[in-house]
Amino acid sequence: MTQRPVQRPIALPPLAALSVPLLSWNDASPHSDAFGDVYFSREDGRAETEHVFLGANHLPERFATWQHTRAFVIGETGFGTGLNMLCAWACFEQHAPANARLHLLSTEMFPLDRDSLTRALSAWPSLARYAQQLCDLWPEAVSGIHRLHLSERVTLDLHFGDTTERLTLLAGLVDAWFLDGFAPSKNPDMWQPALFEAMAARSRPGATFATFTCAGIVKRGLKAAGFHWKKVPGFGRKREMLAGSIDTPPSDTRRQSTPWFTSPAAKPANHVVVIGAGIAGCSVAAALAKRGLKVTVIERDAPGAGGSGNRQGALYVKLAAETNPQSRFYFTGLLYSQRWLSQLVSSTPLEIPLWQPCGVVQLALSDKEAARQQRFMAGHPLPETVVSAQREALSELSGVPVSADHGLFYPQAGWVQPKRLCERLLEHANITLYEGEASALHQEGSQWQVEMASGNSVSADHVVVANATLANRFAQTAELPLQQVRGQVSELPLPKGVKAPKRVVCAGGYVSPPLEGILTFGASFVPNDATHHVTTDDHQRNIDELRLALPAWVAELEASGLALSADALGGRAAVRAASPDKSPYAGPVPNAAAWQRDYAVLRKDASKAPNINGEHYAGLWISTAHGSRGLASAPLCAEVIASSVCDDPLPLELPLVDHLHPGRRIITALVRAQ
Repeated sequence: MTQRPVQRPIALPPLAALSVPLLSWNDASPHSDAFGDVYFSREDGRAETEHVFLGANHLPERFATWQHTRAFVIGETGFGTGLNMLCAWACFEQHAPANARLHLLSTEMFPLDRDSLTRALSAWPSLARYAQQLCDLWPEAVSGIHRLHLSERVTLDLHFGDTTERLTLLAGLVDAWFLDGFAPSKNPDMWQPALFEAMAARSRPGATFATFTCAGIVKRGLKAAGFHWKKVPGFGRKREMLAGSIDTPPSDTRRQSTPWFTSPAAKPANHVVVIGAGIAGCSVAAALAKRGLKVTVIERDAPGAGGSGNRQGALYVKLAAETNPQSRFYFTGLLYSQRWLSQLVSSTPLEIPLWQPCGVVQLALSDKEAARQQRFMAGHPLPETVVSAQREALSELSGVPVSADHGLFYPQAGWVQPKRLCERLLEHANITLYEGEASALHQEGSQWQVEMASGNSVSADHVVVANATLANRFAQTAELPLQQVRGQVSELPLPKGVKAPKRVVCAGGYVSPPLEGILTFGASFVPNDATHHVTTDDHQRNIDELRLALPAWVAELEASGLALSADALGGRAAVRAASPDKSPYAGPVPNAAAWQRDYAVLRKDASKAPNINGEHYAGLWISTAHGSRGLASAPLCAEVIASSVCDDPLPLELPLVDHLHPGRRIITALVRAQ
């Protein structure tokens, strides 16, 4: 068995807001003041895009003959106004078969703000429908990956940050490249050998490229990276441009330090079984169904019957003062869930929406917590539309008297009706709900058999285990450490006219704005307790937390004659699953025995990595250990799994994908055993 030195893992860049470009305008045509260049041709930008990027990559013909179940993937260096991506989307709709899917990914260091984007795209009325959807979903200018679901068949991943850095972190492969951006003479920092090397490493065999420039630095860089290029007729006054392909991309060297996390080979997927119908299971079922797969969801009780069954659940996160992978994941999950929920609600308007983006106020109840919040804000300069530090306005924001002197405000966060959300997610025509209890899993050839407690079985190409604390009951998942955590919420009827929070307010616990006259607050946190009955002790814990967080408001309630008595409260208790490191498990299920055998050398020398890829159970996946933050983690984890099943690019940087890997605790245990 060969070994290789363990290299330093790929580092994530700091989380930060990105600079908005300074622009000059000629009607709807923007000009970059910093780079001294235009975003698109003033003659006919759409015609240029169709000639340079669509035509030279032969996209109409390739779309028309696309028969793969995975998405066709286009990568772009420089999103700009999005004109290229919208033209590709329109071309795809015109030419591709009805069951084909398109995945767009584009990098951008200086994202336009929404108003500038809207103005620039107004130059193309024929693209108005596409532009409106893009502008409606346009994210804040924060570094990282922002996944946008443009339609049922088209996904756009915006990779905000330095182009080469973004492609180095990309977990996915590309079929066609739009090598765009400001001209090499205007933006030489981008057009470097490292860019072309990253493109080559993220290409599928036979991937094509097209670019408007014939600059020598581009030709040399492409050739050195392994691309074949040729000059072809340019657009308008540009006599020539470049187009070409790469036959055999280089191997991915990023796994030299972490061979255990090497992704399993793609496996055909037509039918997937999801075990569990909480937020984790329902969100992954919806993500798979949207991709055209048939999904059977197995649930022992009813959708949202477990930890996802409360009247209200808060969408918020508590981010670390210093950036770490867990905090980065939850931040990305928060932003994704906000967009995902808003799209879901807009597609099915209800009298009482299942998602209310009322905002979340996070109070600092101690000097230590106030200092932590201040360090977080100093180290993470983020837009106020994402999070802001607050002092004097806390009471006004909350809608009730606040005694704390410091707090954070997340204006786009809010609360959800979890059970209704689960039910809504299962309404897709490709999803079937199967009532029963899954008791065992085994493989028969390429198929998985899910054995039911009733004696029946269900067959599928892939299985996703998403049944919370029961997720490690199967032989294949038994080595995944899970902790049971009891949580109880309390419910208090509020008389009409009584002052109540207008936003979610959280500290040690949380309290939501009342729903149908009922105030929900909590939740207790009792590790290693699997009981489900409601207790007065937990009610009293919740009352004490509420009194600690909002003492003046609780005093007002009691002065009005409303008694906060543990004996008089309603409520609900459930058991959540947590991992030892408090991050979810989301990804392929490792063969624990094989990992313990193949990587046993780590017990003696953690600096050596055996030259062996991690062995996984082909077609077996897991999403669990979401704890009390499942609304911020489960939808994004669902995208990680659905993208993996369908061999699409992932919505997280490679280090964050690794952070969620279900096998991480096996490696940690081996290393610590030395």
